Amino acid sequence: MHIGVCPPEGRVRVAAPEAVSLDAIRVAVLTRMPWIRRRQAQFANQERQSQREYVSGETHYVFGRPFRLSVREWDRRTHLINVEGADRLILTTPRNAAFETRRNWMLKWHRKRLRETAGPKIAAWSDRLNVTPESWGIKAMKTKWGSCNPERGSIWINAELSRKPPEAIDFVILHELTHLISPHHDETFLAVLDREMPTWRQVRSDLNALPLAAWVD
Repeated sequence: MHIGVCPPEGRVRVAAPEAVSLDAIRVAVLTRMPWIRRRQAQFANQERQSQREYVSGETHYVFGRPFRLSVREWDRRTHLINVEGADRLILTTPRNAAFETRRNWMLKWHRKRLRETAGPKIAAWSDRLNVTPESWGIKAMKTKWGSCNPERGSIWINAELSRKPPEAIDFVILHELTHLISPHHDETFLAVLDREMPTWRQVRSDLNALPLAAWVD
């Protein structure tokens, strides 16, 4: 049985085998109630990013680093996104490009950067753990940083990780690949994390303390 508290409002989600009775589920939830209340309070007090408008002057994060966005227009029908210097992100667009269009361009750019970064990391951690994922991908997830289907050997990582520090990406990848060794968060699973990333608990804590994305508002 797995009990989770999901952002932003602290909704409680329970995953249990069909053989587990409703009474047993209720008892388990009541037993975890102090922890549930603490998690809900954390979500209520956690900082949230403001909704991005994709206009000049906004701060956008790329792998944990803040970049000041500058939007420029030209007469071409194509767009261009590039980093300029140490802290400038340049979005060049056709004139009068709509908000949704600018947003989609930026989301695709972030996903591409994350794929370029995550691919070598997944290969390196797979070799280190001696596991072979059948597939991996990136998708938007509101309640998890990553997921693994051990039976299929598939790994998914949250698209929001393109905005988080590199060590957080390593932690999520390690966490999901370790599920190919042990599907559960048991002693075997924890022993692998402790061995491969002794600081994983602090990295996880730092990741979960970062501002929630605007889509959870």
